Amino acid sequence: MAQLIVRNLDVNLVAKLRSRAARNRRSVEAEHREILRDVLVGYQGRKSLKARLLAMPDVGTDEDFLRKPEKGRRVRL
Repeated sequence: MAQLIVRNLDVNLVAKLRSRAARNRRSVEAEHREILRDVLVGYQGRKSLKARLLAMPDVGTDEDFLRKPEKGRRVRL
């Protein structure tokens, strides 16, 4: 297995990583690995927004989205 050393991290970022690791009951190192795995490997399995929209069923009619024309309001100039 390869090793990765990350230097010069922002203190707030490290604190967030520690709290996330504690919530997930993992070590900080294990949480770091999981984040990298999710982002770099898991990303390939995710659908794009376009794919999700195209997968939505075609139900209803266009009239469902029509808006009543609004009456203009009086403006004093």
